[in-house]
Amino acid sequence: MTITIIGLGLIGGSIGLELKTKRFAERIIGVDKNPEHCRVALERGLVDEIHKLVYAVQQSDLIILAIPVDAIKTQLPFILDYVTHQAVTDMGSTKLSITEHVKDHPKRSNFVPSHPMAGTEFSGPEAAVPGLFNKKVAIICDMAKSNQKSLEAITNLYMALNMRLIFMSSVEHDLHTAYVSHISHITSFALALTVLEKEHNEKNILNLASGGFESTVRLAASSAEMWVPVFDQNRDHVVEVMETYIEKMTKFKEYIQAGDTRKVHDLIKKANKIQKTLNSSPWKQQ
Repeated sequence: MTITIIGLGLIGGSIGLELKTKRFAERIIGVDKNPEHCRVALERGLVDEIHKLVYAVQQSDLIILAIPVDAIKTQLPFILDYVTHQAVTDMGSTKLSITEHVKDHPKRSNFVPSHPMAGTEFSGPEAAVPGLFNKKVAIICDMAKSNQKSLEAITNLYMALNMRLIFMSSVEHDLHTAYVSHISHITSFALALTVLEKEHNEKNILNLASGGFESTVRLAASSAEMWVPVFDQNRDHVVEVMETYIEKMTKFKEYIQAGDTRKVHDLIKKANKIQKTLNSSPWKQQ
């Protein structure tokens, strides 16, 4: 099998590294518009070869788009134009905007929309690491719209990465990821901006930052090139989640300002229940 990975950053690079380690494919081709990414990917052994897009697509059995969601939306129809037998999937954090964009393409059934729920705050091929996907969740969307051969190819890909599969619609995906992924990044960005603004007057604040602060603000190092298109494509759900989040923040502010410790206590106790919910997940118990 020959696999082409389009986009040799954290996700694409980590996939290449893992698939080469597991000998999942005889040949892995890399495509990236950044020459430095190509050089590093070859140097680190993330891919076997670097080629231009059209040639790589034509040579492949399976094509993975690991690029920002705005680029996926632009490139996917072009790639499908050159597809014959190949299975195509994307790693994007939004789905509905992408799937709607190619819903009438004659090769739509070769495309399997997917999203591996894995990553770090780092980017580029230097950030690629082994085991990034191990025991994480991969979402496959709108499976009835993909042909069986392509669906099996992408399912086998994620099984090789030792991921757990969940199937849902693109609409469900975008709603759920707004709550469990997108709002986390916005919160981290906002907290970082708050602290950086304060740091101009109180420089010691960063020196006093604890592990709790670092873990909360870690995602603020994430790539703007990746996340701005995500927020744009999923704006309705993201705004809805932000409104709810702001409402909860406002309650904390009002109760603290009023010295109403009982109500602050009640909010915290209610929030504590999230850990029980997370621990009861069947994924955590396997």
